[in-house]
Amino acid sequence: MRKSEVLAAESVACLNKALSRLRDIWEEIGILEHQRMERTEVVKKHIKSLLDMMIAEEESLKERLLKNIALCRKELKTLCQELNLPSFEEKENSTILELESALRTRLKVLSKQKDERMEEVKTLKKQEQDLCDILCKKPYYIDNEAVPSLEELDQFRQHLAALTAEKDCRKAEFISTKRQIILCMEELDHLPDTSFERDVVSEDEEAICLSTENIAALKQLLHQLEEQKSKNEAICTELRSKITALWDRLQIPDEDRDAITIHMTGSKPTTIKALQTELERLDELKLQNIKQVVQKVRTELTVYWDKCFYNEEQRKNFAPFFDEEYSEDLLYQHDAELLRLKQYYEVHKELFESVQKWEESWKLYLDLERKATDPNRFTNRGGNLLKEEKQRAKLQKSLPKLEEELKAHIEAWEQEHEKEFFVNGRKLMDYVAEQWELHHQEKEKEKQERQMKKTRQTEEEMLFGSVPKTPGKRRILGPTTPSKIRKLNTTSISSGTSNSTIRSAISGTLCRSPISRPPPLGGKPGQIVRTPHVIKTPKKGPLERNKENMSQLNGTALSARTFRGFKI
Repeated sequence: MRKSEVLAAESVACLNKALSRLRDIWEEIGILEHQRMERTEVVKKHIKSLLDMMIAEEESLKERLLKNIALCRKELKTLCQELNLPSFEEKENSTILELESALRTRLKVLSKQKDERMEEVKTLKKQEQDLCDILCKKPYYIDNEAVPSLEELDQFRQHLAALTAEKDCRKAEFISTKRQIILCMEELDHLPDTSFERDVVSEDEEAICLSTENIAALKQLLHQLEEQKSKNEAICTELRSKITALWDRLQIPDEDRDAITIHMTGSKPTTIKALQTELERLDELKLQNIKQVVQKVRTELTVYWDKCFYNEEQRKNFAPFFDEEYSEDLLYQHDAELLRLKQYYEVHKELFESVQKWEESWKLYLDLERKATDPNRFTNRGGNLLKEEKQRAKLQKSLPKLEEELKAHIEAWEQEHEKEFFVNGRKLMDYVAEQWELHHQEKEKEKQERQMKKTRQTEEEMLFGSVPKTPGKRRILGPTTPSKIRKLNTTSISSGTSNSTIRSAISGTLCRSPISRPPPLGGKPGQIVRTPHVIKTPKKGPLERNKENMSQLNGTALSARTFRGFKI
């Protein structure tokens, strides 16, 4: 049995015991039967009334519990909908108390969640309002009455994070722009003259509205100040350039220049004024020394003519260069022409530098070519000969590549500007080809001269015999042997030799030179030398043969090389 049932049985037993005791007392007292009935009826009513009252209270409790269950169910349903949660699932076979307790507990949890979300929304909206006030933006719309879902809260947090980042970015931009504006104002000696400028310079950075309009106005103000600063800098740069040019032209001493050195930097209005004053002073001095200034400009013109490769005809086209009547108008014409040339050179500077590089390489190549044909170069003991040969070989490879690059550069330039590019009044590649042609002709001429010289030397040796080329050394003459005598190679005689000389040499009627000579081939003094039928010249020593071969090698060092399509 349940404990409650045992307790109920004990209550019934207690009641029976009480009634039995009452009957015993009534008998002892002598209460009559009808009085006993009455008294028993009173006890019955009293007990019944008590039990009814107790039952009524328990029934009331049951009703309250059922009402609470219904109310909790209703509120839970509403909360689940507001919080976007699934409906509460009740356990089967639960008693009224268990169900009411479960519903009440779940309702309490959901109510707490609702309160937390509403409180968080309230806090977030306050933060949003502060950010929107600073950024001058409209607040993010969210229903104040409805309970936000977790997704809506997350979106709201992201929205606030974006607003915070935007605020930080605009604030950093505002601070940076403000500092630049202050620096520009200081550089321009500019005082804030509008309410906006005063607010920007003096307003607290935390109090100013960081709206897009204000940021745009701030940037516009900075742009205007920077434009003014750029104009002032351009003016100062131009003034300084003119002052420096006049200093050089007028040969102003350094002590006079030092007085204005402090104004050679910066672009403040005071600096501009000081530079203008100095320029006016120099202009007056220039008019007093107009001839000297014009000659200085002419020197600069000559330099730029050389840089731009102007020929004589192009230079003569500027007639004021040869005018000897010095005036301010003449100086103005020279300055204008010099400015035009400077601009022309700057536009085509890269191309002119390429041409200059080719010219320098070409001159170096010609110089190395001349050194290669110089017999005295073998007396060099400093190692320069090997360096020159390596440099010459390197130039032979680099010059064609340089010319190809220069040709492509010129073609691109001509295509871009739709006109031909001239150097010294001629097309550059024609000038390059002509220089190569002249070089080839010079090499061919030198080669012919060497051949003619060798031919004359051969004829002289046939007529007079060979003479040692190193008189400083005595040649030891040995006895004449057939192996030491070489025959005359008649095929080596050039075609330019006269027929009579050849005939004389063959027939053996050779005239003796009146100059006394040592006995040929090591013969003794006084020995009679018979004229042979075939003229034989003494064989050259090793030194003479090497020198002759070296001379021939130097003269024809490039005879078998091909360079840019020309056979040298």
